[in-house]
Amino acid sequence: MPSPSDAPPEKPPSRVLVAAVVLFYIVAALAMVMANKKVLNVTEAPLFFLEIQLIIAVILFGITDVLRLFPDRLTFDLKICKGVLPLVALNVVGLSFSNYTLKYVDASFYQVARGLVLPFTVAASFVILHSRPSVLILVSCAIVTAGFFCGVLLDGTPLSLVGIAFGVASSSITALASVVIKQSLLVVDGSTILLSWYANLLSAIVLAPIVLLAGEGPSVLALLSGTPSGEAAAAAVAAGAPSELKTFLWGSLVTGGIGFLMSIAGLLSIKVTSPITHMISSAVRGVAQSFLGLWYFHDVISSGRAASIAIVLGGSIYYTWVKHKETEAASSYERVAMDELESGKLEGPDSPEES
Repeated sequence: MPSPSDAPPEKPPSRVLVAAVVLFYIVAALAMVMANKKVLNVTEAPLFFLEIQLIIAVILFGITDVLRLFPDRLTFDLKICKGVLPLVALNVVGLSFSNYTLKYVDASFYQVARGLVLPFTVAASFVILHSRPSVLILVSCAIVTAGFFCGVLLDGTPLSLVGIAFGVASSSITALASVVIKQSLLVVDGSTILLSWYANLLSAIVLAPIVLLAGEGPSVLALLSGTPSGEAAAAAVAAGAPSELKTFLWGSLVTGGIGFLMSIAGLLSIKVTSPITHMISSAVRGVAQSFLGLWYFHDVISSGRAASIAIVLGGSIYYTWVKHKETEAASSYERVAMDELESGKLEGPDSPEES
């Protein structure tokens, strides 16, 4: 019986597939942010908006399960629900803070406001997983942090301190979630589809009462009745723009569908591309997002903001390159050590062959 090492190497994905997945990921992510910002500009119920997005994603998961488009069948197991609750809690808080960030800052500044995700992730991995970062990893984190403060302190345009605070909080929660997700995958036997299903379903259930506790009830009623729930919505309607309800409904359908696709796009991007390609595609998305904000929302991109975006993206790409090289070196060392062990080259001086 041939050993696993004798098995033919897995054929790498074609360039066409890689290009298609990267393009899909970039377009889906861009559409998600821009559509979110469009709705959040006119609604006073960002949590209700998130709730509808989650419900739409849950419905789409159910449809794909009926059509058996995924290899893993969806389940509802209370034991699994209990096991993924920490991730669900972080998911609800993180997505809520992310929506509030996008509501209070420009689309072109959104990436800067959430620019501390990488340093927080490295810190969380060190504290929770006891993963000690290398000096070069710390250098990349320092670059990203410098980019964040460059954007906050040298932007040159009025910034919302509330939006920045939500961005920092959102970054820290996202970092914790990226660490907890590794433990949550063990609960669902490594199935990313099942984990995404439980995360969306339970997040929708948990968020429902929070919408009311956050005081969005009057805004939701005004929205459903067709009455503008805020000054921005009233001004938009007066200017001849679509009503808040119409914008909300279309935005919910678009972002709910894209949110579902994003869970697939992110997995595909990581699966068929290298980590560096995935990070570069994220960088391209960030730059394109800034230009779209400039064009569609008439955002002002000052020299400080442009420099901040460039520094954050540069530090993130450098981190990915360093991490990729460290992973390659570790895997190469492990293969050589195992090969030498199996061939007897690592036997000690007291082994029978040398005695």
